[in-house]
Amino acid sequence: MARRTDALNVAGINALKPRSKDYKVSDGRGLYLLVTAAGGKLWRFNYRFAAKQKQITLGKYPDVSLKSARDRRDKARVLIADGVDPIAAKNARKTAAHVLDENSFEVIAREWYQKQKTAWTDSHSSRIIRRLERDVFPWLGKQPVKKVEAPEILSVVRRIEERGSVETAHRALRDISSVFRYAIATARHTRNPAVDLRGALPPVKKGHFPALTEPKEVGALLRVIDGYQGDFVTRCALNLSPLVFLRPGELRRGEWCEIDLSHSEWRIPSEKMKGKADHIVPLSRQAAAILEELCELTGNGRYLFPNARHRDRPMSENAVLAALRALGYDKTRMVPHGFRAMARTLMDEVLHERPELIEHQLAHQVRDPLGRAYNRTSHLPERRAMMQRWANYLDTLRAGADVVPISTRVTK
Repeated sequence: MARRTDALNVAGINALKPRSKDYKVSDGRGLYLLVTAAGGKLWRFNYRFAAKQKQITLGKYPDVSLKSARDRRDKARVLIADGVDPIAAKNARKTAAHVLDENSFEVIAREWYQKQKTAWTDSHSSRIIRRLERDVFPWLGKQPVKKVEAPEILSVVRRIEERGSVETAHRALRDISSVFRYAIATARHTRNPAVDLRGALPPVKKGHFPALTEPKEVGALLRVIDGYQGDFVTRCALNLSPLVFLRPGELRRGEWCEIDLSHSEWRIPSEKMKGKADHIVPLSRQAAAILEELCELTGNGRYLFPNARHRDRPMSENAVLAALRALGYDKTRMVPHGFRAMARTLMDEVLHERPELIEHQLAHQVRDPLGRAYNRTSHLPERRAMMQRWANYLDTLRAGADVVPISTRVTK
């Protein structure tokens, strides 16, 4: 049996005390423990390679135990015997790990996200990164992008589908596909495995936002809103919703710098609009009165409707929805987006407003006879008059005036 030359044991290591200067305690075959003046205990391995004396760090005790240090020393000795410098091998492993990290799915996805987010609205950008962080990165994030295959992607989106979020599953699949296209464009992959999953998810059932479009029901809703006993800011958002035709996200993120009460206008910059075009909302007398009252409370801040807990943030996206629920309107009858459908239907079928004016005020793209998109100031006087007629009509419905009923139709 070969004579054992190891000198250290756990009890002896634990008994070692710092001195005024660093000192070494040998274990044998090049391995030793460096005890520092500060009390640290560091494993080192001395060896010769290519006629040169070298040293490699093996870790800190007790994070690296005596047994582990000896194993690392023995592996280094095997490398030397095979003509490989242990220091060069260690550096190669670090480089490989760094490259692997740079080419992980999450790193590439976040790089793609940063490149794209400047073209998105804040709300859309937040939804994208939240979806990736919640539903994709936990399962695909650490994997090298080249090792992610279609079955793994399918497993991720099926997990979303199984919780009943089919539309979110489709969106996550589109996000993943976009990341792979970016990886191809930046020479970190050669194909997009997400395209192999076409048809793998059930189709999204397209529907319309629930909305009240029968005049008597609209009048009842307006009266109920008038009686809302909750938060004043939320009440203002509820009252303003049917008067401005904005999408819920555009409404709740409204800022006072966009409001010009002297000209009765709300001017929303393109980056906050779904259609990426500046938008003007002419304010009726009723809408302006709501904003004037609201200004007394929130006008010294940034947002029209600040978050109840964090005034530097806008109102929660669920605030108006929750208020409608509290008023007795569940998701099958009315949602915040439904105020747009309400206006579109009643203005067309009852007030007989010009369709192009309605569509323009809904911030839908409207083109002139030559196919050119109208700009934000197009037909502004006509739209201003239309918005005032609409606000007056809502007042008659709120008062319970006799109206001619129309057939209920839910539009998007």
